[in-house]
Amino acid sequence: MRDGIAAARLGVPAVSLVTDDFWPQGDFVASSLGMPDLPRVRLPHPVAGTGAKRLEEVAEAIADRIIDALEGKK
Repeated sequence: MRDGIAAARLGVPAVSLVTDDFWPQGDFVASSLGMPDLPRVRLPHPVAGTGAKRLEEVAEAIADRIIDALEGKK
């Protein structure tokens, strides 16, 4: 969340990728830093350490949602 917020504050289009387990924390961080509407895409947890094949599956599953979020679609 913090990286997405930092990028957005610089005027760079940003979407934060947040796993299920950290979604509530993402809400808190975004609100506490004054950007509760920063676009986010929810990923399954865990992603890290699950192998290249799993990362590819997750990326394929969320790519369109990332593009939609960047375009302001929900």
